[in-house]
Amino acid sequence: MSRRTDHTDTSSLENFLRPIVSQFGCDLEAADIAPAGKRRLLRVLVDRDGGISLDDVAEVTRAISKALDADDIMGGGAYTLEVSSPGVDRPLTLPRHWRRNISRLVAVNLTNGKKVTGRIKTASEEAAELEVDGKLQPVAYADVDKAKVQIEFNRVAGNDDEETPADGTVEEN
Repeated sequence: MSRRTDHTDTSSLENFLRPIVSQFGCDLEAADIAPAGKRRLLRVLVDRDGGISLDDVAEVTRAISKALDADDIMGGGAYTLEVSSPGVDRPLTLPRHWRRNISRLVAVNLTNGKKVTGRIKTASEEAAELEVDGKLQPVAYADVDKAKVQIEFNRVAGNDDEETPADGTVEEN
């Protein structure tokens, strides 16, 4: 059965790509088609717990490309495939996004208009717990209007206990 369309809708495309991506233990975060001159640009974002390497992205890209070549979901016309992982500027919209960013600093706009900035300590399916000014504060996802990871230039990666000095120097032993 042909699924050829002149204007591939995002929902159909995501449903087509999701099982391909999941074969590699990854989640499909987004798929988007945008015009790029006479071609179209298909952007696919994938991620998984523990992060995704460039080799993983290459494997997923090959599988997606092969599946798209075998199916006509993109319809006629040329397109460019771009597969990558979400950047830190992607909003935290699902529980897995919060879980994957445990120990990271986040800025949260709540639905009641308040703003909270804290470090994610735990994340469940319903809420996250943030450390704000040394105290734990639960944040229910239902109460979140917008949440984004904050970029920290002076923090040593993987070190939740000690902060790097403000001048960015690190003492070596």
